[in-house]
Amino acid sequence: MINVTFALGDITGQHVDAIVNAANSSLLGGGGVDGAIHRKGGPEILAECRALRASQYGKGLATGRAVATTAGRLPARWVIHTVGPVWSPDEDRSDLLASCYRESLRVADELGACTVAFPAISTGVYGWPMDDGARIALATVGAAETAVTEARFVLFDQGAYDVFTSQA
Repeated sequence: MINVTFALGDITGQHVDAIVNAANSSLLGGGGVDGAIHRKGGPEILAECRALRASQYGKGLATGRAVATTAGRLPARWVIHTVGPVWSPDEDRSDLLASCYRESLRVADELGACTVAFPAISTGVYGWPMDDGARIALATVGAAETAVTEARFVLFDQGAYDVFTSQA
């Protein structure tokens, strides 16, 4: 059974086997968590992302999918990149958000990762409401069949931390 824990702070400083990156489909870096991971992880991450695009994901990584690279200079061994959906008030995309968590755990299992740090995927610039994002994340990870022993949700601000911990 997976142990779900919570931390307030910067995901790039987490000492875990794998850090999940809320990536954009290009895999080439961006803002928010994605930008921080690329900046702090160094050029090794971008180099592997470019190689993945050239060999497998020329049109970009599909929403809800996940793929791993080195963690470069981060204290983790790997970064698992997943593309979250943009929230829409007119279309239920919750299955795509849940897929981000399931696929990230699947990749973690393939890597042999036991500890994984997750951000609140899609709740930043992609506009997903924090309470709904937390509900989907916690339900999906809690129900997962995985060898991962700890899923740590690393929340950047107190508001997000409070929402996640209140739903646990």
